Amino acid sequence: MNDISYNKEGNDQVILQEIGNFIKQRRIDQGITQGDLAKQAAVSRSTLSLIERGENIALGNLIKVLRMLDALYVFNAFKSYDEISPLRLAKIVSEPRQRAYSRKKKTDENDLGW
Repeated sequence: MNDISYNKEGNDQVILQEIGNFIKQRRIDQGITQGDLAKQAAVSRSTLSLIERGENIALGNLIKVLRMLDALYVFNAFKSYDEISPLRLAKIVSEPRQRAYSRKKKTDENDLGW
């Protein structure tokens, strides 16, 4: 495989193992057994074991486990933020108007208003 993304950060299996190690370490640091965490996250213990070993799992199950470990912050890197153009920002920041005024229309004397 000569794909640049493959060589740049490692293959998918390496990334899954890193995720699994992170979850296992968080669980151990909090003093929670696999069985207890699985019950809290509403997944089977074998699913949790698969996650910790770096196997393929459903994203929904990963979210459940991370929520129970109070580790949903890892998804902050995926948030997208709307960027404001410099012109729009200048309009927002500009000084507010001091007075309101209306422009009077010039009325035609022959206009009956219809």
